[in-house]
Amino acid sequence: MFTNNARILLVGIFLAMGIFFSYHHVYQLMGAVLLFIALLIWGYFKEGTIILAAKSFHKKDYEKTESLLKQISNPAWLSKKRRGFYEFIMGGISLQKQDFDAAEKHYELAAQFPLRTANDHVAALVHVANISIRQGNYDKAEAYLQLANKKQENITAKMKDVIVKLEKELKQHKK
Repeated sequence: MFTNNARILLVGIFLAMGIFFSYHHVYQLMGAVLLFIALLIWGYFKEGTIILAAKSFHKKDYEKTESLLKQISNPAWLSKKRRGFYEFIMGGISLQKQDFDAAEKHYELAAQFPLRTANDHVAALVHVANISIRQGNYDKAEAYLQLANKKQENITAKMKDVIVKLEKELKQHKK
């Protein structure tokens, strides 16, 4: 939930506190400080800046979102829950930039990880299907729509309408 600069600042503060506590032989507090430092480092690798990026993504501040996500040096190290959000949000940013190949790749990866709800998972599948239709890859689109239809009972009516529209469009192209 911190930016990388905030993490560095906090680690510096905790290190100064640890040195102070060590100098005064208060080893219990020094141990607690070391624990906090370890948690900050663990959060850097497993949590990243996903929460902050998600907040700015929902506010439609795509530049800030992208800069926050670029602070994550290796997305593969994120926890499974965070990795799904990372890929989903990067897919949305790629769509905004109209980089459909990158968006397709990110949404395909997002569908492989757990997302917040079944509706979010289906949204990732539907995005891949929609991009595939636009690029003329109708077999791939059909496969992803079939995957999306498997979760019909857990999605919103709006998402069901989107799936129906894409299926109609796919049938028109396959004629």
